[in-house]
Amino acid sequence: MRIGVAGVGRIGTMHATNLAGLPEVDEVLLFDPAPGRAEAASARLPGTRAVGDLDTLLAACDGVLLATPTTTHPALLRAALAAGVPTLCEKPIAAHVDEMRALIAEVEASGVEVLVGFQRRFDPAVAELRRRLRAGEVGEVYLVRALGNDARPPDPAYLPRSGGIFRDLLIHDLDAVPWLVGEPVVEVYASGSVLVDRAFADADDVDNAVVLLRFAGGAHATLAGGRHDPLGYDHRIEVLGSRDCLAVGLDERTPLTSLEPGGPQAGPHAYSGFPERFHRAYLNEVAVFAGVVAGGVANPSPARESLISLRLAEACEASRRCGAPVRLNAEVPA
Repeated sequence: MRIGVAGVGRIGTMHATNLAGLPEVDEVLLFDPAPGRAEAASARLPGTRAVGDLDTLLAACDGVLLATPTTTHPALLRAALAAGVPTLCEKPIAAHVDEMRALIAEVEASGVEVLVGFQRRFDPAVAELRRRLRAGEVGEVYLVRALGNDARPPDPAYLPRSGGIFRDLLIHDLDAVPWLVGEPVVEVYASGSVLVDRAFADADDVDNAVVLLRFAGGAHATLAGGRHDPLGYDHRIEVLGSRDCLAVGLDERTPLTSLEPGGPQAGPHAYSGFPERFHRAYLNEVAVFAGVVAGGVANPSPARESLISLRLAEACEASRRCGAPVRLNAEVPA
């Protein structure tokens, strides 16, 4: 099969590399609106070929991966729907809830498979955690704790178009945690501060944030995210239940030092960023997408489910600004 990639920045190039390594993918077609960018990427990536425009890309591929800026996602996704091409779109498919609702309706009316690129759903350890939760091995969930820290802050030029810390950094946990728990979130409280760089304040954003989610069944989740960890990239999820306590993201590369005798020590090989930390997840993501394109694999990250995390991100931002909890009407995760 042929898979197209629209957008060959850092993420698009990573996806193209991973796709080209799949035995079932014969060729990866690259398109980027910036002149010469797709050609330059193709010259570096065996198994790829640049094309000159989006229409050519969609006409020639069996599936397409959208790795362009968020503001371009709705138009590109609509073009893929019109062409009948299965699509893997980087999160989010739209920047605001009302726009996303309209787009989801179009996706579902089209019958075209659309996967949303929440890579943590494809991470082997996170998937195993969900399997054990669904099997009842953890028992009744009492508490979920999630932590996500960047090793280095993003470029200040990116901040005004990032959507803010809840839409950009914490949106992955706002997707993964309800997906794991399997219950709707009924209340959100969020708080944030600027501690790393005043550039975040200039962009009307924060660089450290905490979120408290309350689920319909009474369990809680605490989410914390920050833009700078001096020891390296860190992402962990812990689930405490009535039968077990399980964690993902704890290994010899976790940037954490225990002061207990014999406890783990931060080493010199901490993850440099999310592409490295979630390398296996990204490989699995494109492999699953290829399976969906071929018709043999069910869509594990459909467009409608991505509405949950965006609603929660908007609620977090509203809570941060008003300083009070925000109640939500339930939308049940799959």
